[in-house]
Amino acid sequence: MAAPEISRQLDELGWLTAKPATVMRLPLTESVVRDATHQIPLQDLNRFVNAAFAVHGYGAELRAGFTEVISSIKPEAGLFVLEENELPVSAAICTHDGMLAGLFEVATVESERGKGHARRLILSALKWAYLRGAKQAWLQVEESNAAALALYRSLGFIDVYHYHYRHPAE
Repeated sequence: MAAPEISRQLDELGWLTAKPATVMRLPLTESVVRDATHQIPLQDLNRFVNAAFAVHGYGAELRAGFTEVISSIKPEAGLFVLEENELPVSAAICTHDGMLAGLFEVATVESERGKGHARRLILSALKWAYLRGAKQAWLQVEESNAAALALYRSLGFIDVYHYHYRHPAE
């Protein structure tokens, strides 16, 4: 989102590109969420954090900061977990902010990927936001995550813009 001259100057200084990402959007309509499971978000923050940490494989040292960030979300936030045999297999956060629904922290346990869990959970989360008045969904995803990009595009998400961070080589 910076002027090309800034990128050229950073290139000349040897700065590196980190984590290229894509921001995507999806118009929310009845047809998008019609067949989605109606799921009530978790009200128990601790249960969501436990599930998210199990799904993502985050280390315990991140727990306090992660919990604080989640509890500080200003728009209405739906905390979604999909379980099988009482174990979390997929987790996501969906915010509802007026006409917008944002998806965050979407993940599936590695051994359960490719089985449709994330698709089911995302559609349920989007249905929750749609029923509250959201008309557009958005998310950002790292461009190296080919499976997630394929999933989001199969759901109808389209690219809005690409970005990356820069940092000095040292």
